[in-house]
Parts: sequence; structure tokens; C-alpha cells
Amino acid sequence: MNAPDMRRQSCLPLHRAEDFPILERPVRGKRLVYLDNGATTQKPEAVIEAERRFYRESNANIHRGVHWLSQHATDLYEQGRETVRRFLNAARAEEIVFTRGTTEAINLVAQSWGRANLKAGDEIVLTAMEHHSNIVPWQLLCAETGAELRVVPINDRGELDLDAYVALLNERTRLVAVAHVSNALGTVNPVQDIAARAKAVGALVLVDGAQAVAHMPVDVQAIGCDFYAFSAHKLYGPTGIGALYARWDVLRGMPPWQGGGDMIRTVSFEGSTWADPPQRFEAGTPNIAGVVGMAAAIDYVSAIGLERIAAHEHALLEYATEAVCKLPGVRLIGTAREKASILSFMVDGIHPHDRGTILDMEGIAIRAGHHCAMPVMKRFGIPGTARASFALYNDERDVEALVAGIRKAQAMFDGGAAR
Repeated sequence: MNAPDMRRQSCLPLHRAEDFPILERPVRGKRLVYLDNGATTQKPEAVIEAERRFYRESNANIHRGVHWLSQHATDLYEQGRETVRRFLNAARAEEIVFTRGTTEAINLVAQSWGRANLKAGDEIVLTAMEHHSNIVPWQLLCAETGAELRVVPINDRGELDLDAYVALLNERTRLVAVAHVSNALGTVNPVQDIAARAKAVGALVLVDGAQAVAHMPVDVQAIGCDFYAFSAHKLYGPTGIGALYARWDVLRGMPPWQGGGDMIRTVSFEGSTWADPPQRFEAGTPNIAGVVGMAAAIDYVSAIGLERIAAHEHALLEYATEAVCKLPGVRLIGTAREKASILSFMVDGIHPHDRGTILDMEGIAIRAGHHCAMPVMKRFGIPGTARASFALYNDERDVEALVAGIRKAQAMFDGGAAR
């Protein structure tokens, strides 16, 4: 368990203890060890306070009012859009559409761009490591349009077979949809190269960035993608809010997905006309406080520095990987050469749900199951994994608690049967 001093220093948490009040509460009489960050991150006081302050001082509906509060709330909302633009390095704020999260953003692209542009015989290329949210919307679209799915396989390390990917691309490929980081394996995909190869055959590219934005800098212009989706709650922000980046030339040609207030220019019983993007895709009263909270979360991680966060989590992941691999009967699922802060593993003779339950009794929160990535589990011939996922507030103590918890689980089982 002992690691070099330099690694120990690099694994120190990057936050102040008072930044995340929830981490100070005990769970089952034990210190909370929160390692379920791939599902959702905890929220810093700055985000909690930003939402509280909005409701106390600025609450009003946006875009429709002439009174001061409405105009003030509108300014905060649109400032949030500019914050997201800078965070992703989009070319213009109008390329940012607010959604409920990654899932809604992908469905928006499928139902708006997809229904307008796909026909029978067209192909959509996915990968075998996608989250269900980047599979099911395309299956629904294919059933409606007659388009077909093509799937890039992954190897035993959990890496994409890039030669197979290139072989799948052809003149019928209309869209490539790929995770930036796998939620089940931690694999970091070479999205810039993937996008360049898709562009060579005239296809558009959607990147699911749900597991990436909290762990590394993202530059959509450098990636060369047409769409990039993420959720605020995996970025230390509120639940129920996220964003879709869509390249302007593509976005302005997309029809509305949902109808209602604020997405129209004119309405009559004879017909309606649509507002320009992004309002065209933001029907109804949005999660205004959520946008304010998401902007505060972006400001929080930006002040720390995404490069620092990435370095900290990489060192912690290496430390955890080395420690867990020393345990007998433990097998890692996902050993890609490029990984972000996810450690998925199996323990001989213990079901993932049993592992999760035993760790919970020690105050350790992990995720157990298929992680909404059933094709990944099928590829490795397993029902699911235990997944520890790290964040900027985790440190070596959390890894050591995880290892001790796994040992305790092993001591409670003998050949898969509880003693």
C-alpha cells in the first residue's frame, strides 16, 4: 500500500473541507467515503449558495417580462450560457442549448436533426462501450426512419478497435456517436481522431461528454465535433440541467423538437414560425436556477483548474489501481492505456451488489451493477461490476478505505457463499 512520497503528495484533495459540507456527515457511524462520482458528484457550497441566492434575490421568469426582476433573471440565464460557451470553447453563445442533461441533449439531436435528415439505408455508427442514453435514442430513430446502426467493437482492455471503426465508415455513414469517456470502463476515447475520420466521409459527430467535463479540459472546436452533450450534476452542479453544444451551421437548420412558449416567433391557428436557435430548442420555462448553479459549478472547477484536477485524479487512479490489483481474487474490468477516474472491478465469488452492500456498511459509497452499459457487461461476460469513481475531493484515505472494505467482503465469503 505504500507509494512514493511524490505520488502521496499529488493525491491530496484539491478542495477546502468546508467546500463540501455533505462530506463531513457520518454514514452508518463511519466517515463517508464517497466514490460514486460517476453517477453524480457532490455539490460545493458555492453552487448551493448560488441557487439559494437566485431564489432569494433574483427569481422571475425570463425573456418575457419588462420588469426589472425578469430582465435581471434573463441576464443571469444568458450569462450562464456564455459561461458554458467559454468552458467548451464554442465559437458563439448561440451554439449552447440548455437541456435537462446529457440524455435529453442526445434525444434532442436524434429527434430534431435525425428525423429531418435520416432515411432508410443511412447508417449511424456507435461504439460497444456506450451508455444506454447514447444507444436507445438511436434505436428509436432507426425504427422510425429505416436507418441502421453499426457498432465499433472493443478489445479486452476496453479500448476501441480503431481499425474496425475505419472499416465501418462509408458513404452511407451519416452520424458517429461516441462517449468521450466510458462510464463503465473509464476509457478515454481519441475523439479528435474519431471526428476527423468521420468528417472524411461526410458524417456528423456527436460526443457524449457526461463523464469527461469534470475530469479534463474540453475544446469542442479542437475536437471537431458537431454536437457535445453533458450534465451539470456530474460536474459538481445541480441535477436536472445540462447543455448541448451544436455547431451553428448545423443547429440553425434543425427544426424544433418540442413546441410551446418561448421557442416561437409567431403563433396563429393557421400556423406558427420559430425563434432562432438556441431559443428554438428551449420550449417552456427552463430551469433558470439550475443554469445559475451550473455556471457556479463551472466557475468552481475552472478556478481550481481542469489540468490540476486531471493530474490529481490520474495519480489517485494509479494509486488505487496498484492497491486493488494486489488483492487476491480481484480483476479489473477496463485497463485501457488512456483512462479517466473510474475503477471497475470484480471480486471472485462475490456478486457486485453484495460487494456494494458490504462496503456501504463501512460508509463507502460505490456503484454496483451494469451502470447503464449492458453491452459492455455482455462483452466481458459478466453481470456487472463494482465501480469506484474518483473526484477532486477524494484522497488516499478513500482508497485505503476501499481496499479495507474489499478485504472485509472477501473475509465474509467463502467460495461465493456467506459464512
